[in-house]
Amino acid sequence: MKKIYLFSFLVFLLSACLGYKELPVEYDYSYQGNFKRYRTFTIMRPIGLNDTTMTNEVIEKSIISRMKFLGYKLTETRPHLIVGFKMYTDSLKFNGYNQPEIEEWVKSQRADNDYNPKKLNMKSGTLLIQLYDRRQNRSIWQGYATTIYGGIDFNNQRHLRNAVISILDKYRFWAEGFVEGQTAKEATEL
Repeated sequence: MKKIYLFSFLVFLLSACLGYKELPVEYDYSYQGNFKRYRTFTIMRPIGLNDTTMTNEVIEKSIISRMKFLGYKLTETRPHLIVGFKMYTDSLKFNGYNQPEIEEWVKSQRADNDYNPKKLNMKSGTLLIQLYDRRQNRSIWQGYATTIYGGIDFNNQRHLRNAVISILDKYRFWAEGFVEGQTAKEATEL
């Protein structure tokens, strides 16, 4: 009986891994970001113009799921972070930056680092996700992905989920107090 459960688990695990294909991702960030101090977020919604490149239910649900996994709370009232995204169906030239890995920078938090610009030629089918600090009124992190062999198919739910996961895997900051809260919760359950 144990062999059947183990085999079923291995088949499930293998199928889950095959369903996810990490995309190449670039990201850059602001040296003004308070990455360890954010707790809440909301999704940016376009006002006025009906811009279908900035609204997509699959992308929104995937972003919300990932942010909640990191301990952030979804709120419409005074969120710390506003998460926006845009789907680019055409190829584009994009300005990014050569920067230290964000985890390394956070250790020193040197605000006097230079922004070394770099030009990126993005293929058609690029997804951009930006995190805005509401209090500072500025973008503090952005990640962008396209596939190596062509663009992201924005009509394919699996492609969209893979793109969001690939991008937000580069944003590795737990919500402030989340890890400590989990540790305290686990200690009281013992």
